[in-house]
Amino acid sequence: MKKSLTRSISYWLLLVLSLVSAGVGAWLISDNASIMTAKLLDGTATGVEVYVGQPMIVVGAVLLGAGVIGVLLTLALAAAKSLVPAAAPVVVEPIDWAADAEDVPAPDATTGAETETDTVASDSATDTNADDEDQNGSSGSTATATNISVR
Repeated sequence: MKKSLTRSISYWLLLVLSLVSAGVGAWLISDNASIMTAKLLDGTATGVEVYVGQPMIVVGAVLLGAGVIGVLLTLALAAAKSLVPAAAPVVVEPIDWAADAEDVPAPDATTGAETETDTVASDSATDTNADDEDQNGSSGSTATATNISVR
């Protein structure tokens, strides 16, 4: 995994949704428990407040538990990511364009001018021989490129 954990959308989504779930669960527990306690103590409690408040507290507890587990998972992911060693950066040498320019021979005025067809014919013959040597034991990509059937 080459992506940083802090740049991962799924990591942040897990953290935010876990915090929201824990917050909503804590609010449900606190709100329903306080309403039910107040109504029972002053003697004005109805069946709706007592019997509906209890399942709402259970739902709040489930949401709070899921949120806490999600936050713990994000902490575990961060700890596990810190234990995994980072990949060593690959050092790439800069291209020396001057060395490439020195390899190409300069045209020599003393050698006489060759015609363009002589140069093309000699280059294609050289390329064919070089390709045959390079393809010795390979998958036959030269044959494919030149429309030759290889069996």
